[in-house]
Amino acid sequence: MKRLTKVQDMLFKYMNNVSTNNDRVYPLSWEIVHIASAPQFAKMLAEKRGVDPELAAIATTVHDFGRIVTGIQENHAEAGYLPLRNWLQELNLFNENEIEIIAAAGKNHSSKDVVGTPVEEIVKDSDIVDCYLHGHVISKKSHRKRLAKVKKELNLPEEQD
Repeated sequence: MKRLTKVQDMLFKYMNNVSTNNDRVYPLSWEIVHIASAPQFAKMLAEKRGVDPELAAIATTVHDFGRIVTGIQENHAEAGYLPLRNWLQELNLFNENEIEIIAAAGKNHSSKDVVGTPVEEIVKDSDIVDCYLHGHVISKKSHRKRLAKVKKELNLPEEQD
């Protein structure tokens, strides 16, 4: 998990140079919380599902790179793909296959209704559960369905509407 700590540290340093204007859809303080908490859930899901916990946690750490860079929610996953790939290459911590797995998970994490690779699924699940646990309203049908599926997998009580 040493790479996870390095990636988080480098991402926090990178964020020091990101605009903090009031036009951001989410403040950088939320991004920091999400970067720290969602990967912990990803590690647990990865262990349960037989996926590399470090890779899943790193992909979850950087999945919102597009929104971090621009402050914009709309199409942030797709928009973050190339900047994230470039940033990961600059870190010099990953081979090309790992970079693609991580960047693709970021690119595809907003498509909660599409089944992707095991790492992509963990990123999607960790993202939605982390938002839920932090009190965000889960309103989109595909997000609520995913949350219900993960809660069932973990034997947690279902939502009462």
